[in-house]
Amino acid sequence: MVTWAFSKSSAMKHFLLLLLCISTVKSLSDYDEEEESAHKSQVDARSHRPVDRRREPIPTLRPAPPPITGGGYRARPSQPLSVQQKKLERKAPDAGGCLHADPDMGALCPTGCVLQDTLVKQERTVKANVKDLGTEVDSFSQRTSSNFQYMRILKDMWTKRQKQILDNENAVNGFSSELEKHELYIQETVNTHIPNNLQVLRSILENLRSKIQKLESDVSAQMDYCRNPCTVSCSIPVVSGKECEEIIRKGGDTSEMYLIHPDGFVKPYKVYCDMKTENGGWTVIQNRQDGSVDFGRKWDAYKNGFGNIASNEDIKKYCGLPGEYWLGNDKISQLTKMGPTELLIEMEDWKGDKVKAHYGGFTVQNEGNKYQISVSKYRGTAGNALMDGASQLVGENRTMTIHNGMYFSTYDRDNDGWITSDSSKQCSKEDGGGWWYNRCHSANPNGRYYWGGHYTWDMAKHGTDDGVVWMNWKGSWYSLKKMSMKIRPFFPQQ
Repeated sequence: MVTWAFSKSSAMKHFLLLLLCISTVKSLSDYDEEEESAHKSQVDARSHRPVDRRREPIPTLRPAPPPITGGGYRARPSQPLSVQQKKLERKAPDAGGCLHADPDMGALCPTGCVLQDTLVKQERTVKANVKDLGTEVDSFSQRTSSNFQYMRILKDMWTKRQKQILDNENAVNGFSSELEKHELYIQETVNTHIPNNLQVLRSILENLRSKIQKLESDVSAQMDYCRNPCTVSCSIPVVSGKECEEIIRKGGDTSEMYLIHPDGFVKPYKVYCDMKTENGGWTVIQNRQDGSVDFGRKWDAYKNGFGNIASNEDIKKYCGLPGEYWLGNDKISQLTKMGPTELLIEMEDWKGDKVKAHYGGFTVQNEGNKYQISVSKYRGTAGNALMDGASQLVGENRTMTIHNGMYFSTYDRDNDGWITSDSSKQCSKEDGGGWWYNRCHSANPNGRYYWGGHYTWDMAKHGTDDGVVWMNWKGSWYSLKKMSMKIRPFFPQQ
């Protein structure tokens, strides 16, 4: 009976202890529910997903398979007695006098009121920390948004930069290809064209050097020749006349220098008479043979005449060799206006070949009419340059080279057919002498004298065909060795 009472007392103790724990747990559960309802809007627990009963069915439990049975660990070995004794001697921690009724159970759990006070104290701190944490989260969110915008801007900038780099690479590649082409062209020019051009220039230079040497020797010979004219004396024949035709009819049959007297109001003057060519009687009005006289002269010089009429031969005492000269426009006009006059032009190239142009009619007007020329009745082997123009040209270009009917022009008296407002564009200035220029010539007997015949534009002073030219025979770029113009009164030949 006593044993049952003791066991009943012990059971009551256990039952009371169980009730105390249940009440404590319930108070804690109520507290948790209140906290959950109070802070539901603030704390979002993600460990579960609340059910929306209006839209979702009530969840049900799935049937669970039975637990695994059998096997497992074996029973633990029994503890030594010394360990059990030590366990009996364990002291419970001090909980402010709040001890469990059973000393073996240790300290009693704190009451619900104490736990609630503790949690409320902790809540205040946690709320402040949560609020601070929310502020920091908002700030971090703003910074993150700004950083995202910066990143997007940087990404756009990077994309543009990449595109610019690609465009630059394409441009650089294009420039590189162009530079390679130019480099190839420069290398080709330097390695091929320049040496070839230098070789051509060297050959031209050597040619010019040889021509200069020849010119120097010719100039030296001419200087020696020009030192002696004053010491040379020519006996002039006694026979004279109005012109050479009258002299040959009076018995003067030697080709040499004579005095003629066309008009009683004009002083006699010297001329060279050709008494051998085509029955003789020719008065030489122009002669080119060695380049010893400069024909690039002014109006007055061509009006009055210039040059050397003749020189004496080595043994003979008379002046039987014609010199280079222009008789003078006044004298030529006077002789041609005395009556019908014929003109003979003889030419010789540097190989010794000869041709001639004969005009059955030839007249030169006076100075008041600018010494206008008229020719007619061509025959010969040189080509009719004075009347027909250059045979190499056609149409209006050929018409521009006809000399018949032109006025006489010199570089200081421009009467040519080249009508232009530019005063520097004159045929006489560009073609080297005085002549009956049109626009400009097919014949240029008074042009510059070039030794050897052939010459080029870069040798000419103005880049024009300014040599002693008769285009219908030798073209523009061949300067003849000899050319002479002779006149005599026209008369029927027997």
